[in-house]
Amino acid sequence: MINKLSTWLLASLCLVSQQAGAQAQYPDSLLSMKRIFSQGAAEAMGEPFQGVHTSAGLQTGLFPVQTTGVSTAPVVAAANAFLATLDPMELSRSHFAVDDPEWRNWSNVDVGIFARHGISLEEMDAAQKEAAWDLLRASLSARGLNLTRNIMRTEQALLDLNEDMIRYGEEKYYFTLMGLPSTTEPWGWQLDGHHLVINYFVLGDQIVMTPAFWGGEPVFTESGKYAGNVILQEEQDQGLAFMQALDAGQRSRATLSPDKVRNDQLAAANQDNLVLDYEGIPGSELTGVQRQHLLELIGLYVGNMTEPQARVHLSDIAQHLDSTWFAWIGGVDPDAVFYYRVHSPVILIEFDHQNPVGTLQKNPAGTPTRDHIHTVVRTPNGNDYGKDLLRQHLLEHPH
Repeated sequence: MINKLSTWLLASLCLVSQQAGAQAQYPDSLLSMKRIFSQGAAEAMGEPFQGVHTSAGLQTGLFPVQTTGVSTAPVVAAANAFLATLDPMELSRSHFAVDDPEWRNWSNVDVGIFARHGISLEEMDAAQKEAAWDLLRASLSARGLNLTRNIMRTEQALLDLNEDMIRYGEEKYYFTLMGLPSTTEPWGWQLDGHHLVINYFVLGDQIVMTPAFWGGEPVFTESGKYAGNVILQEEQDQGLAFMQALDAGQRSRATLSPDKVRNDQLAAANQDNLVLDYEGIPGSELTGVQRQHLLELIGLYVGNMTEPQARVHLSDIAQHLDSTWFAWIGGVDPDAVFYYRVHSPVILIEFDHQNPVGTLQKNPAGTPTRDHIHTVVRTPNGNDYGKDLLRQHLLEHPH
């Protein structure tokens, strides 16, 4: 059902992309798409949050409230400094309660077909922009910050290709904050825009940075302001290298289908309660070298948060390595297009080569391409947005 809907939406988006051009007003087809995505978000948010889980149900007791020994004071200071730059009107649409449904109101599609709350970089003055980037610098690793910048630059490439200012632009990324920044009480922030969504929950010195969406099109920017910009090549190349390093029997176990003919990502926007069973090959069937390689692949994604926090998360992920499953769709040739999934009780990662939407000038419609990549990272079993940590905190400290 998801793949059929995805195929229909893709065809509609291709038509919209061709029709929109540089028009100053919304074309009717684009307004229709906006309605569809608004309705989808509303329906998803109308479901009580459970979290991604298998058909066996939620696995509990995975996320204890505890100390990590990694101070969150720099993030708190940066968040407070950013809030101090906002006027009352900006605050009214950018600041929410820590348990507000706004956490779940995000999408990886462009702003032309999914309206955001918050304040965008496009609207900010110079001081606000600097404070916003300071918040990102305090929260992300150098790798994560660089990827964030480069994904935003792909939006400029889409603007150059499509001349559609309603949908595309490198500063159409919106910031919201939930709760009051604190080193003891729960709070967080969200960055929401096309191909880039970061949910960043903080409780004491614990951080949950999921759901997180990192993607882009075109992956390679050939001309314009950011000619030479490139994204997500390590995630692509190391995923393929891991699959190639499996022996024939292991590759057979991992492969869900040898044919990559559609968009295969499952856990993006509106999928907070996705039911997804383990598939592929489990870590218990890998050699020591292969297990290390798998951890390094996971580390590419977890490593977008600061290095001390990433170490904490990777240590927890390693404890579940036997029950970490790797699944694959597509071929294994050097230039193959493919999908892969890493799925354990405490992390879900998807990488997907997608059909083109904004690069139909150079990529054939309906055919997955290396020039359009989606990745998503989630915390299964109820801790996306730090919700399981927040639940435990509120039981102990009712507000």
